[in-house]
Amino acid sequence: MNPAATTSLTLNKVSFTWPGSRQFALQIDAFHMQAGEKVLLLGQSGSGKSTLLSLFAGIISPQAGSIQVAGENLVDLTSSKRDRFRAEHIGVIFQQFNLLPYGSVADNILLPLSFAAQRRKRVITNGSLESEALRLCKALQLPEKILKAHVGELSVGQQQRVAVARALIGQPDIILADEPTSALDSNSQQAFMDLLMAQVTAANSSLLMVSHDPSLANYFDRVIQLEDLCKGGVC
Repeated sequence: MNPAATTSLTLNKVSFTWPGSRQFALQIDAFHMQAGEKVLLLGQSGSGKSTLLSLFAGIISPQAGSIQVAGENLVDLTSSKRDRFRAEHIGVIFQQFNLLPYGSVADNILLPLSFAAQRRKRVITNGSLESEALRLCKALQLPEKILKAHVGELSVGQQQRVAVARALIGQPDIILADEPTSALDSNSQQAFMDLLMAQVTAANSSLLMVSHDPSLANYFDRVIQLEDLCKGGVC
C-alpha cells in the first residue's frame, strides 16, 4: 500500500534550532498521523508547539530529518515550492488569526484560493467562490451579511470563525490549528470546537491542533504530549 494514501503527516528524526539560539531546540525521532485523523498535541507555553506546526506547514525547515505531508517531503522543496504546496494542501488557523485587517470577510476567506489552483477548482466545480464562502459562514454560524463587513468590525469570536473558514475553503488535506481556543471562555470554547470538528469532518480533512488545554481531549482521536515526542533540548 502506498504510505501517502494512509498517512497525512510523517516526521522522522527531525532536529531544529532557531538561528542564534542555544536555549531552544526540537529533536523528535518520529511522529505519524493518519489521513482523516484528528490529533491534539499538548504542551506548555514555550515548549515548541508553534515551532512544530511551522515545520509541518513548511514555514521553516529543520536542520536535519524529513517531514512528509500528504506524501511530499517538505525538506526537499525550495522555499517557493513549499509555499505553493502549503497553499494547496494545508489550511492554517493561526493563534492570532492573521487576517487582513482592511479586507472584507469575503476577501479573507477566499485569499488561499489565489495561490491554490486545485483548491479553487474544487470550489468552482460545485458553485461560485462567493457561494462557498457564504456556505462556510452559515455552517460556522456567522450571519450572511458578514461577508461584506471589514475584519476590523468583527468581534474576536467572529474573527476566529472567519479564520477557520479561510483554512477550510477548498477542502485542504490537512488543517493545522495553533491554540485557537486560547482566548475563549468555556461556553464559547465548546461551541467553537463543536463547529470546528463538524466542518473538518465535512471537508474530509485531517486536523492537528496544538494547545496547552487538556480539557479539549475528548474532541480528538488521539492526544499526544509534546514532551513524549521530544528528546534532548527544551521540549
